[in-house]
Amino acid sequence: MSDLGPVNPGFAGDAAWLRHWRLRPDGEPVTTASSRLIPVQTSDGVPAMLKLAHTDEEERGAGLLVALAGHGAARVLAHSDEALLLERATGSRDLVRMVADGGDDQATRTICAAAGRIHAASALVLERAEPPELIDLPTWFRELFAAADGLGALHRRGADIAQALLDAPRDPVVLHGDLHHGNVLDFGERGWLAIDPKGLVGEAGFDYCNLLCNPSPERALRPGRLERQFDVVVEASGIEQARLARWLVAWCALSSTWFAIDDDPRRAASAAAIGERAASLLSA
Repeated sequence: MSDLGPVNPGFAGDAAWLRHWRLRPDGEPVTTASSRLIPVQTSDGVPAMLKLAHTDEEERGAGLLVALAGHGAARVLAHSDEALLLERATGSRDLVRMVADGGDDQATRTICAAAGRIHAASALVLERAEPPELIDLPTWFRELFAAADGLGALHRRGADIAQALLDAPRDPVVLHGDLHHGNVLDFGERGWLAIDPKGLVGEAGFDYCNLLCNPSPERALRPGRLERQFDVVVEASGIEQARLARWLVAWCALSSTWFAIDDDPRRAASAAAIGERAASLLSA
């Protein structure tokens, strides 16, 4: 299915986009703070997902998905304005369940593989005649830099580490920006693919950090778990161990800062605790 052009400005809501792309509802819609997701079938009977963005961040992620053209991520079937029609994940496998069933290492390698495919498609994205809008990592870390002194020692240390990393950047690639066990899905014959990218650009090591804090803080903080999965990521990604450890501390400080800004002290503390654990890897 190709883009049929902009929807009539007078249309509003789900029904307008369903008519616009001749879609049939195929499940219950889900509404989040950032988007509305509607399982559908195309006129040809193909399972798809209609996503209506509510934020600029979601629209930026949609632009990256279009540019990736299915490399490591869900394929876009059509797009226009705030609406995105994606191929739907219909496979039965689930990475959160895989971890619960004892497949933690396998889940980590699966996410690393998806990240690698996205990074390998960087030239495809960045050399487009009209490349998508992407946010650089110095901008992405701005809240940490602004808030670090008012939070904790981990935040100050994370900010200093982040600044040092950003002052000596490695070759930039396209980054997903939010890779974890709920954002890499089973697409059947197409394999494991990522959804919901943030649309960033920067050093590849950054993209492997969030998965180490997931699928839950409780899992991430189990004795020995972070250290083991860190080694799995180093082996699967080829990222230098010392460099990845520094990115991980910086990421945890940033994540904790966002939760603090959102007035969620419990999750802010969990992210900081993972960061403290990660700091032990700096001298490992």
